[in-house]
Amino acid sequence: MQWSSSFSGVLPMAIALAAGAAVPFQAASNAALGRALGHPLWATLASLSVSALVVVPLMVLMRVPAPAFGAAAQGPAWWWLGGVAGVAYVTAALMLTPRLGAASFIVSVIAGQMLASLLIDHYGLMGLAPKPAGAWRVAGIALILLGMVVVQMSSSPAVSASGPASSAGRS
Repeated sequence: MQWSSSFSGVLPMAIALAAGAAVPFQAASNAALGRALGHPLWATLASLSVSALVVVPLMVLMRVPAPAFGAAAQGPAWWWLGGVAGVAYVTAALMLTPRLGAASFIVSVIAGQMLASLLIDHYGLMGLAPKPAGAWRVAGIALILLGMVVVQMSSSPAVSASGPASSAGRS
């Protein structure tokens, strides 16, 4: 095994890790923005507008060529679902993060992402090459789901046997 080939994925994985670390901050900031604006959908619009305001100058700086809208319009409709998914995610994040907490929301999102990813890979959906869902991959997803349950259970307020909830019914 060569060192260079075994570490070739380290930088992309580190970038993905950093991008993932930004997600709970996005969820929490959008939730606060939603409260300030008075409705979650205003925060969704604001968040996506800020995204556009950030990406357009980057595209200009990087001299990105004009898009091939004609070719994209000829493709399958699912090519355009990313925008719908973005609205669904941002809105869910800003509504649920205050209720569940950042950790519970994000672990649930990750579990959902992993389940969907496993199905996409297994069936070769959305133009990807099939990668069968073998026992180890399914076991990994099961562990993620278990982790989601554990995080959620640990996020709930604990009720002790000697606490007020347990003594209230003893009168």
